Amino acid sequence: MEEIRFVDTTLRDGHQSLWAEGMLTGMILPIAESMDRAGFEAIELVAPSFFKKACREFKEDIWERIRLVRQRVTNTPLRGIRNRYMAGFQVTPACASQLWLERLAANGIRELRSSDPSNTAANWAHMVTSANQVGVATIINLTFSESPKHTDDYYVTRAKQAAALQPARICIKDPGALLTPERTRTLVPAVLGVAGAIPVEFHTHCITGLGALCCYEAIKLGIRSINTAIPPLANGSSNPSLFAVARNARALGYRTAIDEAVLESVEKHFNVIATREGFAPGQVREYDGYHYRHQVPGGMISNFRFQLSKLGMSHRVGEVLEETARVREELGYPIMVTPYSQFVGVQAAMNVILGERYKEVTDELIHYALGTWGEEESSSIEATIKDKILDRPRARELKHWQAPQPTLVEFRAKLGGAAIPDDELLLRYFAGQDDVERMKSAPPVRPYMSAQQPLVLLIQELSKKKNLRQIVVERGALSIRFERGEKVGGL
Repeated sequence: MEEIRFVDTTLRDGHQSLWAEGMLTGMILPIAESMDRAGFEAIELVAPSFFKKACREFKEDIWERIRLVRQRVTNTPLRGIRNRYMAGFQVTPACASQLWLERLAANGIRELRSSDPSNTAANWAHMVTSANQVGVATIINLTFSESPKHTDDYYVTRAKQAAALQPARICIKDPGALLTPERTRTLVPAVLGVAGAIPVEFHTHCITGLGALCCYEAIKLGIRSINTAIPPLANGSSNPSLFAVARNARALGYRTAIDEAVLESVEKHFNVIATREGFAPGQVREYDGYHYRHQVPGGMISNFRFQLSKLGMSHRVGEVLEETARVREELGYPIMVTPYSQFVGVQAAMNVILGERYKEVTDELIHYALGTWGEEESSSIEATIKDKILDRPRARELKHWQAPQPTLVEFRAKLGGAAIPDDELLLRYFAGQDDVERMKSAPPVRPYMSAQQPLVLLIQELSKKKNLRQIVVERGALSIRFERGEKVGGL
């Protein structure tokens, strides 16, 4: 009987998709050892965006998170993810990217799932080479999209190119939840057929309600490693639930290399966190066929609604989504992932708001048309649209722009000099010196009790109520009293 294995995405994609990257280090530590015992192939922990968000908003150091989790997760490889550039919307200096990789490895990351927004083999090659130099294994993301050009033949070609680079693995990655069971049945065999000895993972989301069903089909077709999350950080815009996929795999007659009993306490823990912090749990969604037309990520739709409401144009969200589909077609069907989804979506919103298509364009779209993001991207734009983008003074200003590529010495000098430790140097690059200083002066990581300590959690919650002077706990002849003031307890 064959075995189905799992990569956990709860601590990265789960809270990035559902909790707006709001998970704190203290929420992870109580259950880290349990997750290590569960039998995952890898646990995904960190993305580049976490460094800035955690530092600025929560006064937390992601480097410290990696170290603290690594102390508790001693058997399972910890993973990070990366895009072509660390900062998704701007070109990252090569020296900064390489230093970041070095520090990931030094702090405990062993694998890196690497994406290029246009599945460009030359960029994958650089990612594999640079990661190998620091001893980090690369999983190449073969990012799925739906369009006239993203055919199975397209993915066969890209999968061959990925396999030739000898990565640790290839991942069929469907971040936009665009796969259907029907397309899964043709795509998975096509990719497996050219991957050779390179293992292939499967990663999808649940935005259209089909995520778990696509995993079911992928398993039937030969996939043996699935990316899943643990509820309440599964479903919704996140990844399929581990429990649902494991149950379906067993129904097909496979063994599942995971200890679900151990993970029940993890689910309970995060349910308590969700309730206490007001985080919405992921919900199983109904099928949404309209999503395949515009392909806008869920977070962007929420942002459209917010921005249009500020302009008194909430009723025009549908127009923006329709315009997004049109702009994407005109730009040559870029894959709707960071940063291209933002390039397309922002331009679509501007077209609707201004009432004239391409009256104004962003610098990012000009760079896209000029080829800064790649020749394939630039050459795919419809000629008349490309002319509209580039026939303006700003485009002529940017035509000869080149991304700065400082040396590491110059990079250090700009961010504080040689005396600044590498980890802090990179935090300054992500978040800025002022926010790093505020983070350094903040209290240490706040502990979150495990859900297996209900009495402690109850007392914590009751202690927050200003109108309570005493808490009395009684069991049989034993009585414990907590009082406000100097006296904190007694028998």
